[in-house]
Amino acid sequence: MKYLIVGLGNKGEEYTETRHNVGFKVAEKIAETIEAPFKSSNFGLMAEGKYKGRKVFILKPDTYMNLSGNAVKFWLQKENIPLENLMIVTDDLSLPFGTLRMKMKGSDAGHNGLKSIQEQLQTQHYPRLRFGISAEFPEGKQIDYVLGKWNEVEKEKLPERIEKFSKACLSFVFAGIQNAMTSFNGK
Repeated sequence: MKYLIVGLGNKGEEYTETRHNVGFKVAEKIAETIEAPFKSSNFGLMAEGKYKGRKVFILKPDTYMNLSGNAVKFWLQKENIPLENLMIVTDDLSLPFGTLRMKMKGSDAGHNGLKSIQEQLQTQHYPRLRFGISAEFPEGKQIDYVLGKWNEVEKEKLPERIEKFSKACLSFVFAGIQNAMTSFNGK
């Protein structure tokens, strides 16, 4: 059985420590956990490994957020991975910082990465894991906030939250989405 976990983010040093790149951070932690190094590949950096007998592909697209769907579609087709074995990890403004929300389907909620994936896959029916980054910004400053760096309080709590999200993704791979949602949602 094969799985594709995609951490959304933007390539480039200027985005590395931003809220919008939390998907990349979770992908890196999963790859580290299963001892799968990232290698340059089509549409981004790919890590391949095994977790409890299941083959896991971990992708950090290099397409920029707005074109993430191209990378997702390519790898699903190339590896013949069914939609239900896809997990998209992304940031979410509507959730308090660090909140974990896993769902089997849903709207893009205005997120450009999810919008691109939905357009390419022609469906909203694919698993996603949202990482709450909160909405603590003045009116009209959403882009600055999302592309801004973590504050000191967030930085302190980030490693534990990334660890939790990594475990949720691996639970999805091993135990399925229903069990992972029951075990991790809201925690």
